Amino acid sequence: MSFPRPGGCECEAIRYQLTSDPITVYACHCTDCQTATGASFALSMYVDRDAVELLRGEPKLREFDLSDGRVRRALVCAACGTALWGKNRNLPELLNLQPGTLDDTSWFRPVGHIWARSAQPWVTIPPEALRYEKQLDDPLALVRAWKSRPDTPLPAVRPALDT
Repeated sequence: MSFPRPGGCECEAIRYQLTSDPITVYACHCTDCQTATGASFALSMYVDRDAVELLRGEPKLREFDLSDGRVRRALVCAACGTALWGKNRNLPELLNLQPGTLDDTSWFRPVGHIWARSAQPWVTIPPEALRYEKQLDDPLALVRAWKSRPDTPLPAVRPALDT
């Protein structure tokens, strides 16, 4: 896989590049993630903090208090509001990159799906992916799955469209 991989916010005020392979990529189907993203699930790409190189602009830190007492910390574009990556106080050496902000998203697939019990009924989780009905007990399982994936990324799936 070749790096760097460029990315940025919707208005392009912020540009960055990912300089090395992620630690893991997974999908979360919990209702908090569905609400936060306005979508049926959130993708998470954990990367070393030093693997994200800011090229232009300065993200703004936003903190959100969650109903269970946790605090979500996200760096966003102040101009367009695009969430770029999150910070976890317990893992300061890592960032949770929002992989949809990469210019090319065809090279990765989530290796696991957490909170699958909350997945929308029409979402199909691939049989080869790790599946957890709730939060997983061993987060390193997702790291091991990412590291053991084939070297060649799977081709992007393009659904056939009825015309």
